Amino acid sequence: MGNQIGILGSGSWSTALAKILTDNGHNIHWWIRNVDTIRHLENRRHNKHYLASVYFDTQLLHPNPDVYEVVSNCDIIILSVPSAFLKDVLAPLPKDIFKGKKVISAIKGLVSPENILINEYLETEFNLPLERYFTITGPCHAEEVANEKLSYLTFSGTSLEEAQIMADYFSNDYLQTIANTDVLGVQYAAVLKNIYALGAGIAHGLEYGDNFLSVYITNCFREMQAFLEKFEQLNTPYDEDPAVHNYNASAYLGDLLVTCYSLHSRNRTFGNMIGKGYSVKAAQLELNMVAEGYYACKSIYGVNEQVGAVMPIAQAVYAILWEQVKAEEAFLSLEKGFI
Repeated sequence: MGNQIGILGSGSWSTALAKILTDNGHNIHWWIRNVDTIRHLENRRHNKHYLASVYFDTQLLHPNPDVYEVVSNCDIIILSVPSAFLKDVLAPLPKDIFKGKKVISAIKGLVSPENILINEYLETEFNLPLERYFTITGPCHAEEVANEKLSYLTFSGTSLEEAQIMADYFSNDYLQTIANTDVLGVQYAAVLKNIYALGAGIAHGLEYGDNFLSVYITNCFREMQAFLEKFEQLNTPYDEDPAVHNYNASAYLGDLLVTCYSLHSRNRTFGNMIGKGYSVKAAQLELNMVAEGYYACKSIYGVNEQVGAVMPIAQAVYAILWEQVKAEEAFLSLEKGFI
């Protein structure tokens, strides 16, 4: 009997991950809070709320509204709930629940109000060592996975060999996998690309054109790379050289591009509404999904007080969403600083 895999979360990304794994013949213990959603999934074989076109082999699915049972029954746990709700989901669990287990984070956000990475939260609250923690990053949209369009995922861990083992569970003819060891950097890159995608959407809502957007994304990448390099320097012991990572790779530049350009991007869609004059509350109600970038821009604002990178684009998005600065004014100030 192979490893038992659990997924926490029932949104579009969780559904896409469940599809990939069951397509590969793996049994899935799936935590879904809503009992009606579970009944529908068992009877009609699909998630009626997200990626409804995906039909499952229900013999491979074990949906369960009890998060404790799902985690207890599994060797590998995939976290795929919005970062803003992670604490509430895990709060009922005993502190030793993850002992001996491996955790894969598919979350692209930070834990607030501490503004810490998911692995830092799990280590502090559940004593999960970094060596048993892995991340999934894109570029990959759930909607394209549903249609089995060729997609790519990067799996990161402290050990390249262990990261590749996690990746192998997901690899198939429509999903290519990549492994790397930048387990901290890829998380910040995933957080930042959502912020920049919000800005791309705001620009579109303000009726900027493709020429501006290409310059905007170029400057976003420079800003992201500068932040990641500064973070790497600050978190490398003085007797070691900072690691050199290929930020042109798909987990960084590729994920940034697709999130800023794709119509599937919920962060871009959310930003587009803001640019058109929606309030944050109205945009949230209209989207009916969590745009991680909204929470992320506040978290990164806090993180960067320690990192000290120059981040005018992330600062502008934060100001628009959290300080009620007019989008037109914020982007007018950005225009003059782009190269």
